Amino acid sequence: MNDKDAMFIFKAPCSFLICCTVVATAVAQQQPEVHWYKGNTHTHTLNSDGDSTPDDVVRWYRQHGYDFLFVTDHDVVTNVDPLNSLFGGDSQFLVIRGEEVTSNFNSPELHVHVNALNPNRKIQAQKGIDPRDTLQKDLDVIRATGGLAQINHPNFFWQLTAEDIAAVKGARLLEIANMHPVVNTFGAGLDAPSAEQIWDQALSRGAVIWGVASDDTHELKEGSLMGTAGAGAGPGKGWIVVRAEHLTTAEIMKAIDKGVFYASTGVELEDYAVTSKQITIKLKPHDRFKTKYRVQFFGKNERVLQEETATSSTYSIKGDEGHVRVRVTDSNGKMAWTQPVFVRAGQPRQ
Repeated sequence: MNDKDAMFIFKAPCSFLICCTVVATAVAQQQPEVHWYKGNTHTHTLNSDGDSTPDDVVRWYRQHGYDFLFVTDHDVVTNVDPLNSLFGGDSQFLVIRGEEVTSNFNSPELHVHVNALNPNRKIQAQKGIDPRDTLQKDLDVIRATGGLAQINHPNFFWQLTAEDIAAVKGARLLEIANMHPVVNTFGAGLDAPSAEQIWDQALSRGAVIWGVASDDTHELKEGSLMGTAGAGAGPGKGWIVVRAEHLTTAEIMKAIDKGVFYASTGVELEDYAVTSKQITIKLKPHDRFKTKYRVQFFGKNERVLQEETATSSTYSIKGDEGHVRVRVTDSNGKMAWTQPVFVRAGQPRQ
């Protein structure tokens, strides 16, 4: 690969950076050291409808190999300063404030939930004339607080469509794999698309929005929430891996905003590279049980561009894809998703 062709080169685990042409002189310069940080963007505690204290929830994530955690209780902004004092020594773990803005109304029936990541104050859930209008109102108030908006579980009560998500302004993230057991993440056929299909349909309609996997944690104590909506919503099932130089709120938020991460329910990436001509992905395989991996490259309107069973794969950009994203599925059902690379006339673009 020539320097003039270079766009991005990432090392494991890795993610997608929004496309910016890198000139030869910049490629030649020494790049700052970057790290990869694993985190969850959707977490509940006793401050709303979780079963455990903020201390216990943060402790679980820190002890299980995560680097950062957003605490996103319903309509509550938890003070994370004491948690960072307790768990964040020497930049080993970071807790970031958040809120799940919860527009639940029975007349008409609305269940629109949007996470505000790192807002500067508590947000009042809004009510519109329908789910789309409600979503836009929530996005507007989140933006006014400086928070980054994540649309949660679009299939919860089948509230939000791809048309809704493509029509609104201000959403940066969409949960494509919320691992809560009652939010219909995986859909039910043509008339009930999965959250991932909704994402692709929204991208194909011109939306620029990044895909997130999350736990939506409610339950640390097995059986404690039996009979409630939180039963079975445990931790460690879905996450993102973010590329940043340092584990700080500012850098993690900037990376998420720019799509510098991948989403996963268990598959790990080792390398991921995007140039003006091709996209290459390399996996970190788990060889003990001879796991196999299905690598699929998708374009606009869910068109399968390339597919193979492999631990590494390269796709040559044609120029008519609209966008290119990768989904990896292992032979035990675990998955990973890269962010879309938007393509115009053979050139990746922002």
